[in-house]
Amino acid sequence: MSVAASGGRGAQALAGLRTAARDCRACPLWKRGTQTVFGAGAAHARLLLVGEQPGDEEDRQGVPFVGPAGRLLDQALEAAGIDRRDAYVTNAVKHFKWVPAEGRGKRRIHQKPNAAEIRACHPWLTAEIAAVKPAVIVCMGATDARALLGAAFRVTKQRGVPLPHASGARIVATVHPSSILRAPDSETRSAEMQRFVADLRAARALLGVDAPAAAPIPT
Repeated sequence: MSVAASGGRGAQALAGLRTAARDCRACPLWKRGTQTVFGAGAAHARLLLVGEQPGDEEDRQGVPFVGPAGRLLDQALEAAGIDRRDAYVTNAVKHFKWVPAEGRGKRRIHQKPNAAEIRACHPWLTAEIAAVKPAVIVCMGATDARALLGAAFRVTKQRGVPLPHASGARIVATVHPSSILRAPDSETRSAEMQRFVADLRAARALLGVDAPAAAPIPT
């Protein structure tokens, strides 16, 4: 399914934002992150996907969702009938927050961004949304959902429910792909993957695009 729209001004705006964000010092996370990991994808995508923050592989490559969670996201998007190349993918926080793993070599352990770090990065996310002008935003995880819908929002209570956003887009909240990877067993992982794909299909349906033939859901 194609969820992209045409237009050059959005691409120019995003290029300018990406360049400016490289030198962002609005919070201390830049000191430990390898680089700013800005959003990527179709400049006028009708579907915008937001995660929490870049992980280890994203921090090294400078591209969002290219690590294990990104690979699972790719599988889920395919099962939902969405071409990632037509979507825009970003994070609420643009630098990787981590601590070294004691006694485990050079491994870096993810840390959850705090409220001040999320606020510091919020203007970048707002600017991305303004440039892309998506019709639907999928928030993957509590951090980005609360950044866009307020601190009182709970994914557990309002998951998959379309909600309005100030930009004019509708928001669908779901879990972060990494939570599926952390499932305690294969049965739980399979069930959570099916729910995740169902949320993505619900977002696709809001675009008014005919559903493609059902794709198998990875287990």
